[in-house]
Amino acid sequence: MSREVLKLNTDWFFLADDQPEAKEVSFSNEALERVNLPHTNKILPHHYFNEKDYQFVSWYRRPFYIDQAKQGKRLIVEFDGVMSGTEVYLNGERIGEHKGGYTGFSFDLTDYIKLGQQNILAVRVDSTRRTDIPPEGNVVDYLLFGGIYREVRLVVVEQLSINWSYYQIQQAQTAEGVILPQFELVNSYAETKEVRLEVSLLDQDHKQVGTSEQTLSLPPGSKTATLEEIKVKQPRLWDLVNPYLYTAIAKIYEQNSLLDQVETKIGIRSVEFKSDGKFYLNDHPLKLRGLNRHQMFPYLGNAMPARGQRKDAEILKYELGLNFVRSSHYPADPSFLDRCDEIGLLVFEEIPGWQHIGDQKWQDLAKLNLREMIIRDRNHCSIFLWGVRINESADDDQFYLETNRIARQLDQSRPTGGVRVFRESKFLEDVFTYNDFEYNLTGKVKLPNHRPYMITEYMGHMYPTKSYDSIERLINHALKHAMIQDKQHGIPDMAGASGWCAFDYNTHREFGSGDRVCYHGVCDMFRLPKFAGYFYKSQQSPAITPVVFIARQMVPSFFEDYGDEIVVFSNCEEVALYVGEQHLATVQPNYVDFPSLPHPPFLFKERQWREWNPKDITSMKAVGKIKGKKVVEHIIYPFGQPQRVELTADYQQLIADGSDCTRVVVELKDQNGQTLHLAHHPVSFELLGPARLIGENPFSLEAGRGAVFVQTGREHGRIVLKASVADLPTAEIRLESKPMQEKIVPLRKEE
Repeated sequence: MSREVLKLNTDWFFLADDQPEAKEVSFSNEALERVNLPHTNKILPHHYFNEKDYQFVSWYRRPFYIDQAKQGKRLIVEFDGVMSGTEVYLNGERIGEHKGGYTGFSFDLTDYIKLGQQNILAVRVDSTRRTDIPPEGNVVDYLLFGGIYREVRLVVVEQLSINWSYYQIQQAQTAEGVILPQFELVNSYAETKEVRLEVSLLDQDHKQVGTSEQTLSLPPGSKTATLEEIKVKQPRLWDLVNPYLYTAIAKIYEQNSLLDQVETKIGIRSVEFKSDGKFYLNDHPLKLRGLNRHQMFPYLGNAMPARGQRKDAEILKYELGLNFVRSSHYPADPSFLDRCDEIGLLVFEEIPGWQHIGDQKWQDLAKLNLREMIIRDRNHCSIFLWGVRINESADDDQFYLETNRIARQLDQSRPTGGVRVFRESKFLEDVFTYNDFEYNLTGKVKLPNHRPYMITEYMGHMYPTKSYDSIERLINHALKHAMIQDKQHGIPDMAGASGWCAFDYNTHREFGSGDRVCYHGVCDMFRLPKFAGYFYKSQQSPAITPVVFIARQMVPSFFEDYGDEIVVFSNCEEVALYVGEQHLATVQPNYVDFPSLPHPPFLFKERQWREWNPKDITSMKAVGKIKGKKVVEHIIYPFGQPQRVELTADYQQLIADGSDCTRVVVELKDQNGQTLHLAHHPVSFELLGPARLIGENPFSLEAGRGAVFVQTGREHGRIVLKASVADLPTAEIRLESKPMQEKIVPLRKEE
């Protein structure tokens, strides 16, 4: 076998204390807790906690056994993300360190492993506020949390192997695609080796559509190699509707012996910001419409396993109807990017940082983060722009000329951008990316004298809105987002805009609402939409998902406080509104106030609601029509009394790997199935089976809803979650965890 990848996420031991002896093989402490990765060093409530609770040094220990059959192989441990400073030890010997919590790193363990014996891998994790490591150094408007919060694996390779591969897309046209394969090869032998490196490109039917190969002379050490171009006739281009992925298989041979093989998913597509200010995907103009996303989750912080990371991409694409997301303000989890590739969601990815630029060592580390990010992620076809500035930082020409140079050296196929918060900033990148919180709020967009130009943040702290705020605030919040998107759609030479932000998030005490939460999202932190979320969803094509949503709730003040206007978000051609069985009106999109939106809101103004007796109204229904036919409807009713608790899991089947989990949404419903917006009832949970509950128990509902997570154990089996509210029937949901199939690094010699 040329290459073997073994999971190293299971069966760790965690110590929430800095004891230097923890690196030793013989170390023992009754406080050691058995955990699995990804892991947060502290489970926290979703708000009202102190960030110092997770800012401590901890140790992770993993016993493992490697048999004699691995003699002559290289054994490399790969970490996807550890927050923030990491020291790695094997059998008491220091292997190395890494600074930075958002990029992956690896260490070669070969010379330290004892084959045929028990080994101890020990990791010291410093999750304090390290001012020498970006983004820290000053105040930061988000929390870093702590722990080994992304995946870890052990890679077993021959003495000659592929370190990285890069498939640069040089041409992406319907007639022909051109790919330039580049590699870094590592020769751990003491002498020069003659090898053959070949690449095969396979389509989704496993048919070979292109090849390239070359014979190389590799001296000891590492060497980069560039093969001949691969030309693909009539390629399937990756785009947002048909995100077609090819598989590139790189193999390296010595004579006829296969030494290494690496498979990579790639998409053939072109991305370009042209002189007309527009963004082009595959030479077709695309107005970018997106939101910013923080990777943090309630309770688990950053330590969400792959399933939850992938779900976030799906929420952004399918539930919010976006065509791009900004990974603010750091590189995203690899699983999130994988899913963006698979479903067709563009990504603007940037280096860690927030306003502060540190000293030379700090800047050197930021440049290293940039290198790590691009080398790790440049095969992701979803990424269309590299962020090479510290978010909202002051100009620093020497620093930013160098970050631009690094990005262009490592990847010639994508432009650079740099997010600033002042319009007079020096333009050193390929795209002028700017956080506009001033001009957009009033709808008076004032463009800088730079093209291409893209707005990277708007709204957010200018109008924070909780999911349980007043109805008028929820409506205004949604309409402000609509107004700004309308303005950017009306400016032909503006490439696009992303709002701040997709999801509410935890933050330091200097920011937010005093409970360690910034309520800036169009969804709450449980990923449940506010009214603004439905506005974004309504901007996608009805061919994908027809949408109609009445931005209102039927409460007594409905007939007194809101005048005669009803707002409906829809992507249909027309919307008919009914009160009970009575047809009120059928209207077209409001192009008067929103002349440039793909799908403007619908406004109903024909009736003075105070003329109605609330007792006479049993429902309100909006019917979305296309070509005169109903395609979707939304009905709201006057709120009733609590009737039932409802549980909804994102996934029913999980993997018993000790970290896999699913979100379970809990809602309090009335007799018509409506979530009771003002309910704050406490919900008590009971969990049965090989799993644990992640979340507050009891949980006090927010806007009648919320969520907890069910996380699997290492044993498989049936899982039952029950939820109860006083005086109501108990709700339950059944899940199942299946045995883990992936190979793991063994704990001990297998008998």
